[in-house]
Amino acid sequence: MRYDFLRRNRWFIAVVGLPTLLAIIYFGLIASDQYVSESRFIVKNQSEKSNQIPSIASLIQTTGLTSGQEQTNEVLDYIRSRTALQDLEQHYNVKRAFASSAADPISRYPGIGRDDRFENLYRYYSKKIDARLDTQTNLAILEVRAFDAHDAQNINSLLLGLSERLVNRLNDKAQQTGVQEAERRVARSEDRVRRARLALTQYRNREDILDPNKQAAGVLDISNKLVAQQAALQAQLEVMQRVTPDNPAIPSIKQQIGAIAAQIAAQNGKAVGNQGAISSKLSTYESLQLEEEFSAQALTAANAALEQAQLEAARQQFYLERVVEPNQPDMALLPHRLTQILTVFAASLSLYLIGWMLVVGILEHAPEG
Repeated sequence: MRYDFLRRNRWFIAVVGLPTLLAIIYFGLIASDQYVSESRFIVKNQSEKSNQIPSIASLIQTTGLTSGQEQTNEVLDYIRSRTALQDLEQHYNVKRAFASSAADPISRYPGIGRDDRFENLYRYYSKKIDARLDTQTNLAILEVRAFDAHDAQNINSLLLGLSERLVNRLNDKAQQTGVQEAERRVARSEDRVRRARLALTQYRNREDILDPNKQAAGVLDISNKLVAQQAALQAQLEVMQRVTPDNPAIPSIKQQIGAIAAQIAAQNGKAVGNQGAISSKLSTYESLQLEEEFSAQALTAANAALEQAQLEAARQQFYLERVVEPNQPDMALLPHRLTQILTVFAASLSLYLIGWMLVVGILEHAPEG
C-alpha cells in the first residue's frame, strides 16, 4: 500500500515534496540570522526662494533648501558600484564580515563552488546592499544586511561617509567648471588691458605726444587768438590808410600782420598738413585709446562674471543630510523563514501543476492505439 502510494505520487513528491522538505530543513534549521541596518538621507543645496511661493508651501520651505534629486541618484549609483566597494575595503574588512563564521556555508561569502575574487565579492555585496529612492518622500534609503549587527551598522555608516565625500567631489567639479573658467577670462582680460596700456605708452613715448586731442585743441586755440589779433590789426591798418595815409605806423602794423600770419601758418602746420602734424597721429592714438577702453570694460565684465560664478557656486553647494542615522539592530529580521518555505512550496506546486496539465493535454490529444 505505501509503495503504491509512493509510486503513484512519485512526481508530486519529487517536484513538490522534496524541494519543500529541503526548504524546511535549510530555512528552519540551517539558515543563519541576518541583521539589517537602515539609514535615510537626502542631498540638498542652498538656493534662493522664489518670490511667488504659495503661502502653504512657504510654511514648509523655511530654510531655502531644495533637494538635489539628480545628485541623490548619483550617490545611489555610487553606493551600488564597484568603486564604492573598493573604497569601502580601504576602511573596513568587508570580506571578513561577509565570510563570518556565524554564517551558514550556503549564505556566507564566497559561497559553495565560488572562488575568492573581487567580482564574486561585488556580486555578493550587491545582494547585501539595497540603495533606493523613496519617490513619496524623496528620501534615499540605504539598507545593509550582515550576519553581525555591528558589521551592518559600520558598513552602513562608512557608505554614508563615502557618499558625503562623493558629494564634496561633485561640488569641487562644479566649481572647477564654473569659477575656474571665469578666472581664466579675468586673467585674459587683465593681460589684454596690460598690453593695451603698454602699446599706448610706447606710442606716446615714440611720437613724443601725450594726448593729441588736447594738444590739437591747444594749437587751434592759439591759432584762433592769432587770427583775432590779425583781424584787429588789419582793421586798424585799413582805418589808418583811409584816414591818415602817411601815418608812419602803417609799415609797423603791416609787419605785425605778416608776423602773425606766419605764426598762424606755423600753428596750423602743427595741427594739419604734413606727416608730423597732430592730425596724422590722431587716428592711431584713438585706435590705441579705444582698445584700452574696450579692454578695461571687458575686464570689468569678467570680474563681475567671476563674482557671479562664485556666488552661484556657493548657492549651488550640495551637501548630504542624514535624516536617519544607521541603526544597530537588536534582532535579526532575515531570513523570513516561513515566507521562504511557502515561496518554495508555491513555486514547486505551480511547476508540478503546469507539468501535470501538459501531460494531460498530450494524453487527451494522443491518437488511440
